Amino acid sequence: MSQNGSNNFVTVRIQRYNPEVDKKPRLQEYQVKLKAGMTVLDALHEIKTHHDGSVTFRRSCRHGICGSCAMNINGRNTLACETPLKDEVDSRGRVTIRPLPYLPVIKDLVVDRTTFWEQYLRVKPWLVPPDNIPEKEFRMSPEEVEALHSAETCIMCGACYSSCTVIGLNKRYIGPHALLKAFLRVLDPRDAAPGERLADIAGADGVYRCHTVFNCIDACPKGLNPTQAIETLRKLAQKRQKFEAARRERQQHLSEPISVK
Repeated sequence: MSQNGSNNFVTVRIQRYNPEVDKKPRLQEYQVKLKAGMTVLDALHEIKTHHDGSVTFRRSCRHGICGSCAMNINGRNTLACETPLKDEVDSRGRVTIRPLPYLPVIKDLVVDRTTFWEQYLRVKPWLVPPDNIPEKEFRMSPEEVEALHSAETCIMCGACYSSCTVIGLNKRYIGPHALLKAFLRVLDPRDAAPGERLADIAGADGVYRCHTVFNCIDACPKGLNPTQAIETLRKLAQKRQKFEAARRERQQHLSEPISVK
């Protein structure tokens, strides 16, 4: 962290690229004064406000909820708003920021997530309720709720998707983000279409396409485990009819009180 001998400055290197005018990406350096509590997103705001208004990036909530500011920081996909700047400074006083890999660049750090969202919609991430909806509420056991918790906390930031080497080779692959959401619905006892879901994701571009490299686990800023969800879906797909029958039986008792052991 230095500029003219001072240790209060960080060199922030941002990949700049506008496909409408640039032949190839380049890294552009900016000097940012390190302040207490500053995140990488704060540094980007500092650069855009005081150094170069043309620097382009996405952000919204700034609290690790919306997932908009996912980008590649020093070779790792993560959320800029949750990443302390001081923790990313290398031995040469630099931090390097690039857009998420495997996605077309719109400009600078902004990528085109069209394919990402298409694969998400492909798994029909909405709940398909049963015919016999209880008059008051569904009754789910603590174990059933716990099984869904990790998938529910996914914020769809794209960090796992753009870290997946299979995505880099095959954009038809559904991807860890969408399969995690499919897992959410398949394991939800309120959902009436688990068999259809399992059939849809068991094709050549679904759960069996995963190479189990674990990049998605390393990239997830929320500490989730899409690989484990994919492994579970693989097993359930192999016994789909039995699972469908168990779901139909379970839904006959959705309005009954749950006994907690």
